[in-house]
Amino acid sequence: MLKRLPIIIFIFIIFYIYFKDEVFKNQTLVIGASLPNTGIIKSWGEAVTIGANAYFSYANENNLIKDKKIEFLVYDDKYEPELTYENTQKLIYEDKVFALFGYVGTPTVKRVLPILYDEDIPFFSAFSGASFLRDETNKNFINFRASYKQEIETLINYLKEEKRLNKIAVFYQNDDYGEEGYISLVNSLQQKNLKLVAEGSYKRNTLSINHAFTKIKDAKPEVIFMIGAYKTNSWFIKRAKENDNLKDVIFCNISFGDANSMIKELENLNSNTKNLIFSQIVPSYANINIPIAKEYQELMKKYYPQEELGFLSFEAFLSSKILVNAISKMKGGITREKFLYMLKATPKNLLEGITLDYNKTQLSNHVYLFEYKNNQFIEIQKWKKD
Repeated sequence: MLKRLPIIIFIFIIFYIYFKDEVFKNQTLVIGASLPNTGIIKSWGEAVTIGANAYFSYANENNLIKDKKIEFLVYDDKYEPELTYENTQKLIYEDKVFALFGYVGTPTVKRVLPILYDEDIPFFSAFSGASFLRDETNKNFINFRASYKQEIETLINYLKEEKRLNKIAVFYQNDDYGEEGYISLVNSLQQKNLKLVAEGSYKRNTLSINHAFTKIKDAKPEVIFMIGAYKTNSWFIKRAKENDNLKDVIFCNISFGDANSMIKELENLNSNTKNLIFSQIVPSYANINIPIAKEYQELMKKYYPQEELGFLSFEAFLSSKILVNAISKMKGGITREKFLYMLKATPKNLLEGITLDYNKTQLSNHVYLFEYKNNQFIEIQKWKKD
């Protein structure tokens, strides 16, 4: 038996290496996602799908990946964690996807962590700034976007140093996403020797704002951080603008709030869009002086001429270009290990106009602040933070 032991160990090592670094030989490379294509934040799923497919269609049409085609396989999770879990199991075990990409939301992603840990499958460019996705021990997690912590710190610095505002409240979603934002906000305020004057929360996928509204209204804040989904945020803002205590408040919205959908919702509610500040992790999608934004505009016009442009589809487009570049630059067979390596080695100038630099699980650390004036998003240039 002892004589056979080296042979058994050798066979085990070969078996492990083979399955650990499996070569994907099929002509179609399937990239999987679980997205909210229906439900209260369906605009998120729609934006990610069209933004990603705009670049994937271009890549397929121009044979950018060694005679292979990308298929973006999406299942609807309605922004419900249990559906996300079921979809992820199906994508991995039935569809045998090459990688998971573009998942939307913190509570949904957190629910599938056990599968991601067990399977060690590449998990790229989740639409979440959650801290648990930025744990460097998880080698298969790679983020494109800056974290919620970075967004909130940038907003606090702007409010404190430029606006001289100190009375800050928060309206947040009562789940992992809201908690991530809430903790980051409290910590950022502590660094400035400030505390929240009020806080209120609501249940995910609802419009239940009454209790939170009353708590925040009575504190008469100067600023309210909105750490929720666009529709619920919009309903809160509309009601606040009709209240004497809150009508002049500045509303600070992080990127997950979906600025484009929020503006549209407020306009549908016949509410004004003054005193809104938005943090984003991509620059203006409408700025033709940014080469990558111009490329996005051109390909969206070609493949999705009826769709409106926006921050979310722009982010999905950028992430998709990074994904395609990583696969196209592999030497030899296409494997997950090589894919992860090439993502981390993404050239700094790949997205012309946006500098990339992989560090601590993130390819980008940019945060941009915008106001909405004259029917467009205007960058607050002084507070662009890299």
